[in-house]
Amino acid sequence: MEKTKFGIYIPKDLLVKLDECMRSLNINNRSKIMQEALQLFLLEHGWKTDHKVKGIIGVVYRHGKCDIVLTEIQHEYLEIIISTIHIHLDRERCMLAIIVDGDGDRIRNLISEIMNIKGVKIVRPLILSLATNNTFYKNFIEEKSK
Repeated sequence: MEKTKFGIYIPKDLLVKLDECMRSLNINNRSKIMQEALQLFLLEHGWKTDHKVKGIIGVVYRHGKCDIVLTEIQHEYLEIIISTIHIHLDRERCMLAIIVDGDGDRIRNLISEIMNIKGVKIVRPLILSLATNNTFYKNFIEEKSK
């Protein structure tokens, strides 16, 4: 793989935290860290432009009216929702893991609807592209397995 060099500016406190983390993990190559960070960024956000995706949407919300609204929304997206897991964090908060498979636009719409529910505190998608032309994902996985 051909490599190219470029410079970045980051806040000094961020660099200090990076160096501390690298020392604690016994890593001494900033370039390698930046490459991995960029690869993870592309993996995390690349799905937003692809059509065929799979993943999990994590949701933390206040127990109560949210339960009904979340259930109603899930029924509107049955074609992309494979399964759900409901966890009680405490008496007031619940966590929902929604496993999805399907069209990226449809999954983005689902995430948007969930984010707009009153009482939803956190929405964290972990979505990966399955597009056959997504060579970046394939290369990233192959390189990580070496």
